[in-house]
Amino acid sequence: MMKSTILGGTATAVLVLCAQQAAASCETVRMAEPGWSDLALTTGVASTVLEGLGYTAETSVLGIPVIYESMLRSDLDVFLGYWDPAMETYYQAYRDTGEIETIHQNLEGAKFTFAVPKYVYEAGVTDFSDLAEHAEEFDSRLYGIEPGSNDIMLDVVATDAFGLGDWKVVESSEQGMLAQVKRSARKEDWIVFLAWAPHPMNTELEIEYLTGGDDFYGPNYGGATVHTQVRKGYLDECPNVGKLLTQMTFDVAMESEGMGYILEDGEDPNDAAAKLLKAHPEYLENWLQGVTTKDDRDGLSAVRAHLGL
Repeated sequence: MMKSTILGGTATAVLVLCAQQAAASCETVRMAEPGWSDLALTTGVASTVLEGLGYTAETSVLGIPVIYESMLRSDLDVFLGYWDPAMETYYQAYRDTGEIETIHQNLEGAKFTFAVPKYVYEAGVTDFSDLAEHAEEFDSRLYGIEPGSNDIMLDVVATDAFGLGDWKVVESSEQGMLAQVKRSARKEDWIVFLAWAPHPMNTELEIEYLTGGDDFYGPNYGGATVHTQVRKGYLDECPNVGKLLTQMTFDVAMESEGMGYILEDGEDPNDAAAKLLKAHPEYLENWLQGVTTKDDRDGLSAVRAHLGL
């Protein structure tokens, strides 16, 4: 009887210790984004909400392949930016193993493919197949964003698709690429570049998306949905954070507004996120249904107080 009691007590202690360790592992939520302003914003929004709930949110800026490898090694917990199908080539190696789990569609109505200024489009470049015959005007260059985010564009060149095998992919950053687009537009020089929505570029610049890239970017101008992903087992380990992540849904108008705070006003992503949530607190009610603070208080009240609402 005494032996059974001792063993029972030991088992209880082990369970308590495991629960404490699991809780401790959830205190810091480790996220990453690839340096794109839409994902900087949404990750900033998640960070702001998590901090209001009493968690510590850490964000790293990494290339997409590094993000996935870090999640595989359990060095990262959350990625809010899986664009489907545009990022299929990055994710396909991890899908079947179950090492990275897609848990929620957080945006619909996105798109992601090549674009040109309106004056180039009106001159007759409306499709991927029109590019090669105007190689001289384009200086045989395709403008991309951060290294690690242009693999599809690089595949177009590597496979000599559309006769673009001898073109050069210019990699810089989102801001660097858009600065080049604006310089070209002022002089009405020809340029073809990677464009997407949501993004303020769609209202700030007169651009047109090219048809014909379905085999690389998917149909409907690279029409995409964006999904939240986590490392394997994270929802079981951290169910309260997981509940938030499976309820946090954005929309194109909201993201475009918040990205404008970053790109036009020079706001830090977390500051932009707080400004956006203060302007649209109604999003919080659905996101925080059934979600508590880290110490089990009402989540919605805590986040509203954190934002000064």
